[in-house]
Amino acid sequence: MKINRREFLAASAITTMVGATAPLAGAATLTEPEPKARLRLSCQEGVAPGKSLAEKLDFLEANGFEGIEPGGGGLPNRVEEFKKALQGRKVKVSAICAGFNGCLISEQEESRKQAVESIKEILTAAGAIGSTGMIVVPAFHGQTKLDHKESRELLVKLLADLGDHAQKAGTKVLLEPLNRRECHFLRQVPDAAAICKDVNNPGVALMGDFWHMTWEETCDMAAFLSARQYLQHVHIASRKERRMPGEDAGDNYVQGFKGLKLIGYPNYVSFECGCKGDRIKVIPEAAKLLREQWEMA
Repeated sequence: MKINRREFLAASAITTMVGATAPLAGAATLTEPEPKARLRLSCQEGVAPGKSLAEKLDFLEANGFEGIEPGGGGLPNRVEEFKKALQGRKVKVSAICAGFNGCLISEQEESRKQAVESIKEILTAAGAIGSTGMIVVPAFHGQTKLDHKESRELLVKLLADLGDHAQKAGTKVLLEPLNRRECHFLRQVPDAAAICKDVNNPGVALMGDFWHMTWEETCDMAAFLSARQYLQHVHIASRKERRMPGEDAGDNYVQGFKGLKLIGYPNYVSFECGCKGDRIKVIPEAAKLLREQWEMA
C-alpha cells in the first residue's frame, strides 16, 4: 500500500501523541470516546443573521445552536444587555473574540500595558456573562519586533497575572494559534499547549481553529490530542476560502472531531467565517454537515 508524505506524517504524529499522553490519562482515554464529548455549536455574533441581538439569538436557538460568541470590543458596556437577552434561553455565551487594544508582546511598554489593561476589562465582563474564555492573539505580523524566544518569555510572564485575573472573574484567557500568513509566533496548537503547561495557571488555556490548522497542522486529531485539558474553544470555517463549512468542496472535519471525542472535549465549536450564500439558508446546512461528520468521527 502506498502512503503519501502527509499521511505518513499524520500517522507518525498520532503515534507520538498517543505515546506521550497515554501514561498521563490512561490508554482508554485515547481509544474510546469520553461520554461527555458532544458537538455544541456556537456562532459569532457578527456571523449570525439578524438586525438585533434578540433576532440573532432567535435564529441560533431555532437551529439548535447552543452558544453565541460576542466580540470583546465594547463588551464591558454590554454586560446587562447580554444578561437580559439570555434570560430563559438555551443559547449561552461561548468564548469572547479578542477586542482588546495594544499588543501583548510588543517591545513597547505602553502597548503591552494597554493590552493587559483592556484584556482584564474584557475578562471581567466575560466572567459576568458566563463566558468560557476570552480569545487572545499575542501578536499579528508587524505588531512586535521581538524574536520568538523573547516573545515566548514575555508572554509566559504576562499570562501569570492575566490568568490570576481570569480565575477571579470566573473565566479563562484562551491563546489562539494563527497561520504563518498572519503571525510569526504561536502557529500550532501544540505550541500553545506547551505555553499553557509552562504558565501552569488554571486561568490560562487555548483554542484551536480548523482554518488555521488547515495550513499549520499535519493532523487535526493529533493537534487536539496535544491540547487535551487545555483546549477550551474551537473555531470552524470552510477549509479553502474560510466560508461556511460545506461551501468549499470536500470540507472535512472528521479527524478533528475524532480528536475532540477522544479528549472528551466539553465546550463549543463556533462559526468564525464568511458566507458565499444566504446565511439564513447556508448556516443550517453547515450545521447539518457538521452534525453528520461528528457522527462519523
